[in-house]
Parts: sequence; structure tokens; C-alpha cells
Amino acid sequence: MADTVLWGCIADDFTGASDAASFFEKGGLKTVLFNGIPKADTVFDDDVRAVVIALKIRSIDSDEAVRTALDALESLKAMGAKQFYYKYCSTFDSTPKGNIGPVSQAVMEALGETKTILCPALPVNGRTVEKGVLYVNGVPLAESPMKNHPVNPMWDSEIAELMKPQSEYPCINVDIEEMKEEDEEVWNRLNEFEKQCGNYFIVPDYVIDHDAERIADLFGGLKFLTGGSGIIETLAGRSCEGQTKASAYCGTEGRALIIAGSCSEATRKQIDRYIDNGGTAFKINAIRLLYEKQTVGDLWNFVTENPDRTVLVYSSDTPDNVKYNQRHGAKEISESLENAMAELADTAVKNGYTRIICAGGETSGAITKKLGFDSYIIGKSVDPGVPVMTPLDKRNIRLVLKSGNFGAEDFFEKAVNLTGKDTED
Repeated sequence: MADTVLWGCIADDFTGASDAASFFEKGGLKTVLFNGIPKADTVFDDDVRAVVIALKIRSIDSDEAVRTALDALESLKAMGAKQFYYKYCSTFDSTPKGNIGPVSQAVMEALGETKTILCPALPVNGRTVEKGVLYVNGVPLAESPMKNHPVNPMWDSEIAELMKPQSEYPCINVDIEEMKEEDEEVWNRLNEFEKQCGNYFIVPDYVIDHDAERIADLFGGLKFLTGGSGIIETLAGRSCEGQTKASAYCGTEGRALIIAGSCSEATRKQIDRYIDNGGTAFKINAIRLLYEKQTVGDLWNFVTENPDRTVLVYSSDTPDNVKYNQRHGAKEISESLENAMAELADTAVKNGYTRIICAGGETSGAITKKLGFDSYIIGKSVDPGVPVMTPLDKRNIRLVLKSGNFGAEDFFEKAVNLTGKDTED
């Protein structure tokens, strides 16, 4: 095992980890995802080439985030990983006390590296970087809807400015025109910057998918890289050149259940599409659930009353309705919904369901915790960044866990089809 792991990845949350893992798999590397730092005696298949560890460090105290990330790094080093990646959200983390800077700096120092890249872009999902500015669907980050994020409001769009309060290391941009230069010219400039400034971060432009190739040309040999998932497929593909690519399997026998807790616009469109196309759905009444006038038993009864249909159970709602419901307590409402959905998923699995499809990061976390799974083989992706996952210790089960903002409008239909037995290679 110590000679087979080419990439070890630390991710700052679970859905981000599954996003990263999906691109390692797509690039041809058999990939395992661990939810939390695995035990020292953990054993996995000999043909695994990439290991992703999902942490929960995006919004916690920086000192704790650094300690946890370094523990994960030691675990990956013990597995024999040759290169390392720190995966964070493609819309970055703008808070002055954000953890991207502290964690990146700590890992650099632990590995004895003087530089790394900051590459949050994922063009296929509308996240791009141009002249050091991060855009969301063509709009500067701080002017996008992300400016109103409840936990990480985006106050600036330039990555170098976002990093100033997070790290003592300076940033240097490498824009598209500079990346067209010969490698030696680019590195002469960067090496001169290092002589003057010491350890530093490189911010490469990344506007279209093909830019990943040039970024990998220039920086893919670094021992440690950071970013979103945009360049991971290219890095993985180059790492497995000359090797047999992983053969992903997805399908399984058994019934599917869809659960949606995200209130993102993308998820609400996916729900509407599913229902408009004749899908069977049950909407949870958040207030009735909170006061136990609606129960998990009611949800499960609806599922069992439709034995020949794939049922969607959802709590997703418009921002105005969510705000109205939260007058009963935002935390209480959230916990009530997450607990109910986790219990529903657990009930389904205990009753023979083998396919659970979930929309929403917090909902996904609650469900995986309830099911007790903590390690997964990564299969094909339903949409970019959303793979089918098979628990290492229960390989007849398939989970699809997506971040609220991910996926096309027909996501649920595709997830049901891809996890079915007749799609297996």
C-alpha cells in the first residue's frame, strides 16, 4: 500500500471531499474517501491510488483547523502518499479569520515547501480566476449572491486581498498571458519573487477548462498544491500515465430513495424538474415536524405506500419561506429536519433500500453519521463533483451526496439511473 498512493488530499468538508474524490476518479485513479482521519491500522484495496480525507475545518477556530489538518497530513504520509492536495470551496473563504491561509501555510511548513498554488477555479461550475480575481458565473465574487453567505460573506474578489488577513505569506499572480511564456521565463520571475519575499502563494489564472493543462505543466510537480477541484482531474490523469486506469463501478440491485434538505436555487430547480416529470414527492412541513405533528413515521409511510416508485422526500423551500419558518428558531428547525432525514435514510437502509441520493451538505453529513459509514470507494460522477460512493464495508450500498449548488436540473433522474444495476460496467 505504501508504494501505491500517488495523491493524498485533505478536504475542509465532506461534500468538498466527495467533489475532489470524483475528479481523482475521473482522472483514472482508484480513489477512497474517508470521513475523518482513518485509524492507523486501516486497510484498503491494494490498487487505490488516491486517498481523500474529509475534515470539518472550514468554519472552526484556526488553531484547531491547523491541528486537525496536520494530523490528516501525517495519516496520508503514513500511507505513503507522494503528493498532497488541500481542497477547499471553489468560492473560497473571505473571512479575515478564514482557514485557507493558516492551513495552507502550516502544511507547507510541515512538508518543507516554500511555495504552493491557490487555485479555487472550477470553470465547469462557473468558478473562474482572471488576473487574480475570482468570478462566479462571470460576476466578481464580492458582487455575486455569495456576498450574502450566512457563514462566509464574500467581501472581496481578489484572492491576494482575501489572503492578506489569513497568512503572512504574500501572493503573486500568474495571468493567462504570462502562462503562455516558456516555463523557464515563468519560473525565473517566481524564483526572483521568492528571493525577495520568502515563502509565497502562486495564483494562476484559470478561465476555461483547458487552462488546467498549462497549470499542471507549470505547477503539477510541486509536492503540495491547494485549490478547488478544477485541476484535480488533470493532475490525476498525468499521475496515472502508463498505468491501467481505474474501472469504476456504480450500479447495484435494490430500491432508491431521494432526500433533499438544501434550499439552494439549484436544488429547488432539480426538485421542480423531478416533480414536473411525474416523480413522486413528499414535502416535509418544517413547523409540523418541529412540534411533532409530523413524524418520521409519516414520511416512511408515504415511501412504503409507493413501492413501485422512487420517492423524493424534501424540505427545500424558498428563502422567504425559510426565513418565515425560522421564527420558530433557526437552529431548532435545522436540527429537526436533519435528524428526521437521517432517521428516514437509516430506516430505508434497514428495510432493504440500497440507494440513497441526498442533496445538501448538512443533510448529507447527518445521513452518513446516522448510517455509520466512514469510508467509500469512489465511482462514476452523476454530474461534475458528485460521484456515486460505495461504503468500503458494505459494498451493495450506493450513496450520492451532493452539495446544494451542484448538479444539472435532471440530477435526480440521472442519479437514480446511474446507481441502478443495469448501469454497472
